[in-house]
Amino acid sequence: EAFARDPRLVWEWYNWRRETIAKAAPNPAHLALVKLERAKPSFTLITQNVDGLHNLAGSGRVLKLHGDIWRMRCTDCGSNWPDRRVPLPKLPPHCACGGLARPGVVWFGEPLPRGMMNEAEHAVASSEVFLVIGTSATVYPAAGLVPFANQNGAVVIEINLEPTPFSESVDFALEGPAGELLPQLL
Repeated sequence: EAFARDPRLVWEWYNWRRETIAKAAPNPAHLALVKLERAKPSFTLITQNVDGLHNLAGSGRVLKLHGDIWRMRCTDCGSNWPDRRVPLPKLPPHCACGGLARPGVVWFGEPLPRGMMNEAEHAVASSEVFLVIGTSATVYPAAGLVPFANQNGAVVIEINLEPTPFSESVDFALEGPAGELLPQLL
């Protein structure tokens, strides 16, 4: 709704957000997940983060449930493309077709990208271990992957700064910074 009313204002916020993210670097938890992926070829990283830090760390198989702030999508023709320019030279940005571009992220009330949840569920169904890291576990449908992993027999390990609605039902709930705990765990 805000984007339809004032795309420039929305893009000013996203431009600021992109500038902030561009200054960030992967932390030890991101790097530990890269090591796990290299050791376990069937590893799939499912994230709600839109910052691209998993890819920057070196993760190859990343399912980005909520999209990618470094991608644009045309509101007219539907094409999408990467754009890592910071700051964006012109707000709001436009597609080559002339249509208005929007960030390549999922906004509240929008469905996840087509097939994304099926791909995530397939990965979870075949997992032996399911790590739940740094999430409130309250945003659905992603939060539904935790009980799905439980039902499919995976060992579920949660690493969070504070308890979540699933902390009581997981196999192991570790409280603390993922950047400290995950490298020790792996």
